[in-house]
Amino acid sequence: MESVKRRHSKEEFAKRGDAIYEDIRPSLAAKDVGKFLAIDIETGEYEMSADEMTAGDKLRARLPKAQIWMVRIGYAATRSFGGRQVRQEPP
Repeated sequence: MESVKRRHSKEEFAKRGDAIYEDIRPSLAAKDVGKFLAIDIETGEYEMSADEMTAGDKLRARLPKAQIWMVRIGYAATRSFGGRQVRQEPP
C-alpha cells in the first residue's frame, strides 16, 4: 500500500481532528472507552476498533487517501510512555 502524504499542517490536523471528535463524542457509549477512533479530517468519516492499526486499516480500506487523526476514546492521548494514561470524562 502506498503511503499517503500529509496535506495539512500539524496544527490544522489537530484542529480538524479534535473538532470532528467533539461532534462524534455524544454518540459514543461507555463501552467504547479505550477503543481507537480513526477519523478522516477531510470527510469526517471514521472507523472504531479496539486495535489502533485495525481502526486505521478499516478507514484506509474505504478511503485510500484518508488524512487520519487517531483518538483513543476517553483518554487525553492514544499512548503513554512511562507513567499512566490520563482519563477524560466519559463520553
